[in-house]
Amino acid sequence: MGDNDIKHWADQIAEEVIERVEKDPELKKQVKKTGYFVYDEKTPSGIIHIGSGRGWVIHDAIAKALREKGNKARFVLSSDDMDPLDKPSKELNKEDNEKYMGVPFRYIPSPIKGYKNFGDYYFKQCTDLFPDFGIDAEFESTGEEYEKGTFNKTIKTALDNADKIQKIYSDLYGEDVAAASKLPFNVKCSKCNRIATTLALEWDKKKEEIYFECSDKVVEWAKGCGYKGWISPYNGNGKFPWKVEWAAKWPSKGVIIETAGKDHFTKGGSRTIACRISVDVFNYPPPYPSKGYYKGKGYEFFTVGGKKMSTSKGRGIGFAESINYAPAMMLRFLLVRTRPNAVIDFDPYGTNDLILLYERYDRAERVYFGKEDLGEKENIKQKRIYELSHIGKISKQIPPQISLVHAATLVQIFDNKEDIIKNLKQTEHIEKGTTKEGIDYVKNRIDFAERWVKEFADEQYRFELQKKVPNVKLEKKQIQALKIIAKKLKEKNWNEKTLYDEFYNIARDEAKIEPKELFTAAYLVLLNKENGPKLAPFLLAAKEKAIKLFDSV
Repeated sequence: MGDNDIKHWADQIAEEVIERVEKDPELKKQVKKTGYFVYDEKTPSGIIHIGSGRGWVIHDAIAKALREKGNKARFVLSSDDMDPLDKPSKELNKEDNEKYMGVPFRYIPSPIKGYKNFGDYYFKQCTDLFPDFGIDAEFESTGEEYEKGTFNKTIKTALDNADKIQKIYSDLYGEDVAAASKLPFNVKCSKCNRIATTLALEWDKKKEEIYFECSDKVVEWAKGCGYKGWISPYNGNGKFPWKVEWAAKWPSKGVIIETAGKDHFTKGGSRTIACRISVDVFNYPPPYPSKGYYKGKGYEFFTVGGKKMSTSKGRGIGFAESINYAPAMMLRFLLVRTRPNAVIDFDPYGTNDLILLYERYDRAERVYFGKEDLGEKENIKQKRIYELSHIGKISKQIPPQISLVHAATLVQIFDNKEDIIKNLKQTEHIEKGTTKEGIDYVKNRIDFAERWVKEFADEQYRFELQKKVPNVKLEKKQIQALKIIAKKLKEKNWNEKTLYDEFYNIARDEAKIEPKELFTAAYLVLLNKENGPKLAPFLLAAKEKAIKLFDSV
């Protein structure tokens, strides 16, 4: 096993990028000027799905790894709010959908009060949650960057070299593709504000103005106003087509790292074109994971129950609503522990996905605090995963660990959180001297366990503790075994291991039955079903109620 098998993927990427910068004078000069600029962008056309969140966590983890190595690094997320509304939005009424079709999102009113515009509304639904996910990012609006003149230089370069861009399109897609003969710029009509209905027909290099027409012939889904005339392309009067824009952003912002979902990295796709334009037109080295014409590989999909996230198809879990399915810290852990080139398929409903997620998080935490030893190499891996996935400052002592299943058991036994905390102290799951921070940590887990039981858990984890002995058929030896358990629960204090071992002594030595018959009898009396949660911790949690039921058999 080599060093790269131990190193976390974020550290590997950080080291690879540092090495690349050191070898490339252009990048070295850029980093000296602006630091390691980690960039990502998202079109706020509607609900943004958790698949995009994977990219945000990846970029955040890389930026953190770079900073920890003593480098200046920042992660910036841009809202591509200069993109137009290209299909009806369920948030807008019929009249507004017609009125704003083809208009950039930043010029469409927000469907909810309190936001600057339509794009700001959807963007902030996600970015407001970044502190919960531990994502340290700066935010910007692509539209504002256009208005500020950030892209003026690359706009001029692109229009002056329109023939080069057109040739790149024709080389990749053939001469019949529209972009192979069009000017690489979309003007925002100065009369109707639409950007999807304009056609740039001529670029005056000396005057630095574009002649354009706004018409019904550009796209089928939006109607132009018929206005035509000359206009400067600068300071927010339009935008690049997406694939050209991606390339133009890199030198305009000084981007060193920007990855994306693997669908952008398909052969001949948007990353392929962006890399060629970046090299041939803007003379800028494409950011990691690309190098020159080599596009590299994007990160894999985040699927839910095997279905790819899609904003346009309204499918999957939205990033903003994802915290209803798992706490943000657990989702971050899932994203950090999984290499970007591995598919994540997460299904909270009726599976063990959430149980496993909690167990893996708790194991990494135990390793970090030296409470579990998985061997030197695995310890290194787990500690780093914990460091990069932890949100906020890591506490000096390990917080109380209550498994999701045990927490779920307790919420079905006790009526309130205070009684659960009291029981956890009695069973020493919460040790003496535990801080308020530790207690709050447990309470958060209890809160989610309650939601898990109600909404996601498989039937085997759901139960109802009986108030009186149900009408079940038991053998005499089974009844005897239950009464012995009740007697022993009264006589001394047990822990999970000693009580579990005692079940076998009672079954085989005293009641003369198979242990399985003892467990079945206990579950039938306690829950009116033949199985349930682990019996030992369950009895310790529901001790008084269990004794009463077993004595009444």
